[in-house]
Amino acid sequence: MVSAVIAIMLVGFVTGALARLAVPGPDPMPIWLTVAIGLAGSWGGGAVAAAIWGWNTTAVGIFGFVAAVLLVVAYRRFYQGRPLTGPDAMKFPERGIGIEKFRERQARAEQMLRQAQHAQAQGEVQDVTEQIRKLGELHEQGVLTDEEFETKKRELLARL
Repeated sequence: MVSAVIAIMLVGFVTGALARLAVPGPDPMPIWLTVAIGLAGSWGGGAVAAAIWGWNTTAVGIFGFVAAVLLVVAYRRFYQGRPLTGPDAMKFPERGIGIEKFRERQARAEQMLRQAQHAQAQGEVQDVTEQIRKLGELHEQGVLTDEEFETKKRELLARL
């Protein structure tokens, strides 16, 4: 029983995901909505095909997939208010189920990226500072000439 439910959910997810891929443009939606579109399309389209040709035909799967694609098209056109073709179809949607959550995750990811870049830059500054300090020690010991010290220092500062 549990394995049958898992199999049905997996088929719904695959059908919904393929339907989303069939319609060009970004479609950020939660996994549960992808599964729901896949299941509804499979059930609705499959029932139509079964009524016409019977259950033992490949038309059940094809009609199920086509119905799922039509559900994605309807969601995009009527709920999100986006066109299906043209440059506006490729723009990120302004409204839809899961958009706010997606924007929150995106903002958190961008913030983490900025923090990582800042930490990396700080590490580079500290590394260059340490190398210049060591160069200064070598210069004081007479290992490096004034000209060599200044040249190496300029090279290190150019990295920043």
